[in-house]
Amino acid sequence: METETSYSMLFSFVSIFVLMFQPSMCSTSFTVSNNCPRTIWPGTLAGAGTPQLPTTGFRLDSGQTVRILAPPGWSGRIWARTGCEFDSDGAGICQTGDCGGRMECGGAGALPPTTLFEITLGKGTDEDYYDVSLVDGYNLPVVVVPRVQHGRCNATGCITDLNRGCPRELQVECGDGVVACKSACEAFGLDQYCCSGEFANPSTCKPSFYSSIFKTACPRAYSYAFDDGTSTFTCKAYDYTVVFCPPATGMKRSDDTLVGQPVDGGDHSRDQSLEMASSSSKRSFHKLLLLLGLLNMIMIN
Repeated sequence: METETSYSMLFSFVSIFVLMFQPSMCSTSFTVSNNCPRTIWPGTLAGAGTPQLPTTGFRLDSGQTVRILAPPGWSGRIWARTGCEFDSDGAGICQTGDCGGRMECGGAGALPPTTLFEITLGKGTDEDYYDVSLVDGYNLPVVVVPRVQHGRCNATGCITDLNRGCPRELQVECGDGVVACKSACEAFGLDQYCCSGEFANPSTCKPSFYSSIFKTACPRAYSYAFDDGTSTFTCKAYDYTVVFCPPATGMKRSDDTLVGQPVDGGDHSRDQSLEMASSSSKRSFHKLLLLLGLLNMIMIN
């Protein structure tokens, strides 16, 4: 009888444990870090059929980091805007990556040219699919490092400053410098560069002189629409660390430490919902220790 009671209590505690940890185990976070020497304004956009993230646009000063939770199955993109000016109502404009002239993009996409991190999160045990794309051009270097509990996954991104070597006909200038590099599709609007019309399939749309420049500089990034083979990656991660302006030391695998600006700290006060991942993780860990202690006592008795 005593044994039955112990196992009944054990089952109850295990049930509580599962219910308590199910949301955090099912969620994935994006840890967005600004390693650039100046302020950026990251933007987020959800794909069709998935909800917008808790924030769709925010300010991120140099050295700051923000963590954002995403629901299972979320699909969308994250990018960085540069040279922005917003008023107290959140209205304004950015030199690159603008999304409808608002701080919060609110469902508006990035105005090309912009470096994009694109991802579709798997549900349950399904894998995630992710890439860094230069199909819409380039404005900032970025590296994406998946964090996994078991196994290894590939980092991806573009750590080269393409603005420095951007062909003149693709350059976007502002003031005294080049702030972005257009794709050939954006610059010339031709089907052969846009993979449209008679070039709307992999057999007819091939790498161009311009996309080859992007690919040579950033071999893991999408350089044109059908550049799938070396540009799309799969993983099952609990976090994707997205670092803008990473140190030019090369990309590392997910279980290695990323050299450079540490991915912690930062001012999260602008939107408390962005802090939920780190604080809930600490609470969950303490709950786990308590539950394990109780379970141990039950099994001993």
